[in-house]
Amino acid sequence: MARDIAGDIERALAPLAEHHGLELVAVEVAGRAGKPVVRVFLDREGGIDLDAIAAANPWISEAIEETGAVEGSYVLEVSSPGVERPLRKPHDWERFAGRTAEVALTEPLGGRKKLTGVVAGYAEDQALLAVDGQTVAIPFSTIRKAHLAFDFSWFESKETR
Repeated sequence: MARDIAGDIERALAPLAEHHGLELVAVEVAGRAGKPVVRVFLDREGGIDLDAIAAANPWISEAIEETGAVEGSYVLEVSSPGVERPLRKPHDWERFAGRTAEVALTEPLGGRKKLTGVVAGYAEDQALLAVDGQTVAIPFSTIRKAHLAFDFSWFESKETR
């Protein structure tokens, strides 16, 4: 069975992030085995700035080393989740209710594997997404990837002012 390196790192970092007043949004491991890239996405209420990200680097590096999850050298990238923030936890589906999201599924739901709609919450192990005027209950286990969609209307409304 393949080792879940990102999961091992995430389990080690989550309590540390909370201790530092931060939210661990996601951990991704990409690249080749000889020198992987470990991406750590952090946030906090009101948003995260460069100073907070820089201050987090040392304790993140130390925790990754202590886990032994990555053998040899690696590249560490620590950043904010960005405008297309991933939706990975049930709490995300409640926190970002009213925002537009894009969802990719592991298996079709109503004949579709990709959905775009408005986040409507979370209930009974299902993400709720308003699509074409109807709320769709998506079993959480079938979500391959979900993220907020960039809202271009902000720019359009700014141009009309």
